[in-house]
Amino acid sequence: MVKSHVRPLSDKGGKNASIESDLLKLEALFGHPLYNMPSPPVPEEDWLLRVKPKVKASERSSQRWVSASQDGYEDVHWNSSSSSHPPWLRFHLGISRWQLYPHHDPNMEPLMQQLATHRIVSTVQKSGGTQLKLVMSFPSYGQAMFKPMKQERDEETNYNLYYFSDFERHNAEIAAFHLDRILGYRRIPPVAGRLVDVVKEIKDVTTDRKLARTFFASPVGNECFYGQCSYYCSTEHAVCGRPRDLEGSLAVMLPDLSLARRKTWRSPWRRSYSRSKLAKWETEPEYCSMVKKTPPYDKGTRLVDFIDMVILDFLMSNMDRHHYETFEKFVNNTFLLHLDNGRAFGRHSKDEPSILTPLKQCCRIRRSTWLRLRLLTLPQYRLSDVMRASLSRDPLHKVAPLLAEPHLTALDRRLKTVLGTVSRCQKEQKRNDNGEDVFYEDTASLKDVAAPSG
Repeated sequence: MVKSHVRPLSDKGGKNASIESDLLKLEALFGHPLYNMPSPPVPEEDWLLRVKPKVKASERSSQRWVSASQDGYEDVHWNSSSSSHPPWLRFHLGISRWQLYPHHDPNMEPLMQQLATHRIVSTVQKSGGTQLKLVMSFPSYGQAMFKPMKQERDEETNYNLYYFSDFERHNAEIAAFHLDRILGYRRIPPVAGRLVDVVKEIKDVTTDRKLARTFFASPVGNECFYGQCSYYCSTEHAVCGRPRDLEGSLAVMLPDLSLARRKTWRSPWRRSYSRSKLAKWETEPEYCSMVKKTPPYDKGTRLVDFIDMVILDFLMSNMDRHHYETFEKFVNNTFLLHLDNGRAFGRHSKDEPSILTPLKQCCRIRRSTWLRLRLLTLPQYRLSDVMRASLSRDPLHKVAPLLAEPHLTALDRRLKTVLGTVSRCQKEQKRNDNGEDVFYEDTASLKDVAAPSG
């Protein structure tokens, strides 16, 4: 069973009061001007996908999407009106050049509800990758990526394991989505936790013969399976229900590649993925000078967007960011997708300073990011408190908190390290007076708002 983090019954009232207080902090944070900066209307060309414009009445039938008859799926009729669209489709149509979803998104609640409760009509294994992942389909034709629970919430990654040998954690995927949203990025697709019935919602509805052949009953009668993948797909690393209930994360799928192609970029600060070799950036202190002269990091926002991702990874101790993706439609002038975060939140007792190397070497950061980070150090918006509040809204919180308290404490500690790094960059910039500003200015609309004094 999952180790309980619930306080004694005598303290239940105090725990509830603490969560309520944290939820008020989260509400206040999201109401702050730094999270509500004015932005112009989104131009037509800045939407990733668009519904076809209205046509003549005689041609209207072509504007409706009518499903074919398939077992388990709804007989749906979609048209150009968003009210006819299921939550996953509204999410796809809301993706723009600069974010996956808006800050105040009325579709977020129904989308999370769909992930957590809608009937699963089909499950297949996702091809590729080093560990087991499943694609689950809903009656409305929406799909989500399922990552099963591999280790207890309060377990730390074994210190003797290299980062590339670590398990992927379902609660890390969930927590990463919440942290990304709290940082104001909105670059991780929405993720919700869910208890899945291994038999009813996986074994009985799969059409994947390779996956179906891997189901078995454990010696104590739990339903297990292991699938096929490069690592950890064997009877020794099987995923098992209790006896049939299995925790996992469900992340809404991005639009199909046939509709919105994505480009994969190799990270300039990619690790060597070797037990003995160091990467170039680990041995050359001036490595960033070369990166700054290399497209697409030599202009636009690509470098500071990358630094945003670095800060996210450092806060959640994710060493596994070897590549990232963007939508091809927007070429180089767009945000970075923060995908595959399952190896985050592995250790809370140790920080990994090498993750921050790009910030240390480049000394460049968005001013808006810096201001929000400072805001999150203030008692009324403390990062650990607003993360606790945000995670309490996930369905799996009823089983146990998604992050153990030491992980939340580590967030506050690491946040101070990030801000300390920026302060050293500022001092170095003043000392060298080389004309390079630490901050990328993107807060012109907030010049009358006082900077947080954290």
